[in-house]
Amino acid sequence: MSNTARHRMAELTNEIRDHQFKYHVLDAPTITDSEFDGLLRELTALEAKYPELREADSPTLGIGGGFATSFTQHDHIEKMMSLDNVFDRDELSGWFDRVEKEILKPTYLCELKVDGLAINLTYENGQLIRGLTRGNGVTGEDVTLNVKTIKNLPHTLKGKDIPALIEVRGEVFFPLAAFNELNDGLEELGKPLFANPRNAAAGSLRQKDPRVTAARPLSIVVHGIGARKGIEFESQSGAYAVLKGLGLPTSDRLKVCSTRLEVEKYIEHYGRHRHDIEHEIDGVVIKVDSIAEQSQLGFTSRAPKWAIAYKYPPEEVTTRLLDIKVSIGRTGRVTPFAFMEPVKVAGSTVTNATLHNASEIIRKGVLIGDIVVIRKAGDVIPEVLGPVIERRTGTEVEFIMPTHCPECGSPLRAMSDGDVDIRCPNAQSCPAQLRERIYYIGSRAALDIDVLGYEAAAALLDAKIITDESDLFDLTKEKLATSEFFTKKDGELGLNVEKLLAALTKAKNAPLWRVLVALSIRHVGPTAAQALAAHCGSIEKISTSTAEELAEIDGVGATIAESIIEWFSIDWHQEIISKWTAAGVRVTQEASVQLPQTLSGLTFVVTGGLESYTRDSIAETILAHGGKAASAVSKKTDYVLVGSDPGSKLAKAGELGIPVIDEAKFKELLAGA
Repeated sequence: MSNTARHRMAELTNEIRDHQFKYHVLDAPTITDSEFDGLLRELTALEAKYPELREADSPTLGIGGGFATSFTQHDHIEKMMSLDNVFDRDELSGWFDRVEKEILKPTYLCELKVDGLAINLTYENGQLIRGLTRGNGVTGEDVTLNVKTIKNLPHTLKGKDIPALIEVRGEVFFPLAAFNELNDGLEELGKPLFANPRNAAAGSLRQKDPRVTAARPLSIVVHGIGARKGIEFESQSGAYAVLKGLGLPTSDRLKVCSTRLEVEKYIEHYGRHRHDIEHEIDGVVIKVDSIAEQSQLGFTSRAPKWAIAYKYPPEEVTTRLLDIKVSIGRTGRVTPFAFMEPVKVAGSTVTNATLHNASEIIRKGVLIGDIVVIRKAGDVIPEVLGPVIERRTGTEVEFIMPTHCPECGSPLRAMSDGDVDIRCPNAQSCPAQLRERIYYIGSRAALDIDVLGYEAAAALLDAKIITDESDLFDLTKEKLATSEFFTKKDGELGLNVEKLLAALTKAKNAPLWRVLVALSIRHVGPTAAQALAAHCGSIEKISTSTAEELAEIDGVGATIAESIIEWFSIDWHQEIISKWTAAGVRVTQEASVQLPQTLSGLTFVVTGGLESYTRDSIAETILAHGGKAASAVSKKTDYVLVGSDPGSKLAKAGELGIPVIDEAKFKELLAGA
């Protein structure tokens, strides 16, 4: 049995080291975090059973990531430990038991486990002298110049009681809003996308040219202390308060808990709200708060006994790609998607994931039959990140893009030169496009019509209650009674009928820009629609304007102008406008309710999250007070309004010397200051 164990332990050791190299050096992991944790736990269990077989340099004794790169290596003053993980309440309870066996009634500190890149910062006499990656816990890579480009990290500590020396541990991360903005920009340029914010943070911090790092809106949060001289702490929470006073970025989401139940409630809360946070998290870290009690509990060779990471279910998993199919969107765009063996990710079972377009399939090198890594975050549709090439068997086959629409049989084609997407040109009667357009009209992005979801849209079309969107505002109880979807088993109308009709009536008075968005004119999103509504004032004016006139409108431009001209040139599109107008849908801009035009002549660009406004409502507020809401920073921009976790627009404002204001200053301008 010992020979079998020896063989398996050797296999696990080599496999773990290989994955550590791919993760820490190449930034290209081929398995998920949960799979890696499983390998490490298996090796740990075998070593516990056969301690005589454990190697002196076993991965279970180290931190991982200690591989030579092109960066200068430098030792940490005090070893930078890792954390042990637990994955369920029973394992967490076991950790509590071990702690409370040594400590009577400990107080715990809970904080979020940021999914980023671990960093060690050394300050001497208040000056930042060095930034190191974790490396192997003893030696890290010197990324000082790159770390100094992070905007919320002070180069000099503030206050009177500055320690002679302090090592501060933290996590560098890429804010989600900025990450999505970065990937959108890369996609527009046809460049490869980052797989996730953690990779984007690691790739950005490990650039040879600090100017590249500076162009990326990285952020940092500190969560620990290493070596120190001239300063001491009684508790972890007290240390964070001191660090905050020194000007360092600490989390405002930590909580001191006196009982296990409080800790469990904290874990449950952020398990439900993990996607409401500006950065990604993969769990919660629980620490004994008292520094004296931490010392009493001590360390293992790799991790403190006084801290544990509770890991949430993984959001990246592997599964087999059974087939690649295509879906047709509301503008006819053909999007390939992966059909996979069912797998649980982020708390739900999925079988489909997006592959974006044919070019992305080629770039990612995905074959039908591959084991693939998929990712899901929040309510976003799962995405295939790439194949696990090492697990190929030779039976995988290449995907061939269809030449005809799978729904209506029309030949597929690119709609313009250089278009990476192919589309179904049968916009009027393609069943897939009709369903998607009706569904989109009911979405929050457009007219926000209660009950008009995807199933309702399909039911209306399947029962031939409507032929296209032009019939939508002519719905009646009698018409809806012909569909089983809108009736009960006894034939009576369901409650959703009243809700739908009431929502349709309310939608008739929606702002003009929302009506424009609901028409699914290619390239016309909320920003362009708001600009069109404010400038033209009516659909009639928009439809009779020339491409040149439309292109001159701020927030529109030549591409959108051409798309608008093309849309209004089609007869059945004009029929939609006629029927909606006859049904009472407002197709003119609502007269201003005498709001003071305090922002008249000013152009704003908004980046980051605001406390008092949604993305749509801030644009509506600017427009209602006479201002312009633009989507990109240019020399014509008067102010860049910055919220939490701003994107690259903030850096652009700095380059162009555009004034940057916060929400409070915006409200002053709004009030006429």
